[in-house]
Amino acid sequence: MSEIHPLSDVKSKNIGKNTRVWQYSVIFENAVIGDDCNICAHTLIESDVVIGDRVTVKSGVFIWDGARIEDDVFIGPNVTFTNDSMPRSKVYPDTFEAIYICKGASIGANATLLPGIRVGAYSMIGAGAVVTRDVPDYAVIIGNPGKISRYLKNES
Repeated sequence: MSEIHPLSDVKSKNIGKNTRVWQYSVIFENAVIGDDCNICAHTLIESDVVIGDRVTVKSGVFIWDGARIEDDVFIGPNVTFTNDSMPRSKVYPDTFEAIYICKGASIGANATLLPGIRVGAYSMIGAGAVVTRDVPDYAVIIGNPGKISRYLKNES
């Protein structure tokens, strides 16, 4: 059974077992969140978002429509997801540019992910990095714009 804090606003019925949702979190109606996740305080998850199992979403993260997050991902505090490369007030695209976060990836605090990118399996995004293009599996990304600093050993 999931544990949902009474001061959160969870409309979705698609919350996995043993998932915890903390106070002041907002989860829209059709969002899908897997088992054993930890959704920390002050987060927002829109309807067209799918989150796998054993994912941690730290405080201050807003996950917009189109995001797909696989199992065992860590998303640090205040990570910024984007889904529209040409945003305008009250002008909505027909479809949003999806962000894919692959299995076991780790995204450091205050990183920014631009629309339409894929973050590879078991990669690590450093704190404050701005990710402007796809990230290969096992890559470590740092800086603005984000660049590969090295590769991790195969940890899977």
